Amino acid sequence: MLQDPQAVHEQVALELWNAKNERRTVPPVSARYPGFTALDAYTVQRVLRTLEHKNGAVHAGYKVGATSVSIQEMFGVDEPDFGFLTEGMILADGARLDPGRFIQPKVEGEIAFRIGADLSDPGTTAADVLKVTTEVFPALEVLDSRIENWDIAWVDTVADNASSAMAVLGAAVPFDGRDLAAETMVLESGDLVLTANGSAVMGHPAESVACLVRILASFGAGIGAGDLVLAGSLAAAVDLEADALVKASFGSLGSVSLSTSASTSASAFSN
Repeated sequence: MLQDPQAVHEQVALELWNAKNERRTVPPVSARYPGFTALDAYTVQRVLRTLEHKNGAVHAGYKVGATSVSIQEMFGVDEPDFGFLTEGMILADGARLDPGRFIQPKVEGEIAFRIGADLSDPGTTAADVLKVTTEVFPALEVLDSRIENWDIAWVDTVADNASSAMAVLGAAVPFDGRDLAAETMVLESGDLVLTANGSAVMGHPAESVACLVRILASFGAGIGAGDLVLAGSLAAAVDLEADALVKASFGSLGSVSLSTSASTSASAFSN
């Protein structure tokens, strides 16, 4: 148990905030505070979110992490988590990113949901999510940990806004009841090719979104109408390197890509 929880929460949040802005890492929170709990981690994330909003960020939605076995095994975590998204984190298909903008970035291929109605019931199911889904997107999420060497326990990634950085969205596809569990994905980065389908995400990507609602409900919150939700990676994450092209191609949702170039101008980071 932390001796002065509020002081620790504010200190860790400010530390992570500065690390992100200064593009540097910090030692694992879990190693420095062995009694750090899930509630502590989400409290830090909430303080971090408040800092972002005070500095002009606008809420856009959420990301769900650690929803597939491949990601859980890759990062040594064993249950889903979530982070927040802001409008400045969302980029259009074909975005060019400067790798120097990040610390130790990775990329995941995902399916994103646009939610058309508020969801806050602690009993929310995947079927409930699909009833209010207005459109879905092929997506690439850029991860970036502010924790040294990705040496993360579950509470580290939660406190660090679920290791989120940016999301690149392909064209919106109106949701028509298609089977997202059967949706195929091929993720390509250089010579690396990963394949997976939607069922890798908790059996169905909508179950990931429902899980998010249930977690948020435990904090007296929920997903709002219009929110974007990244449902989690279908396959393992790939390193984002200089002069790279990363593309995710889906069976029926189309494709989405991003590239990196050290000469990218600041304007490439706008929506």
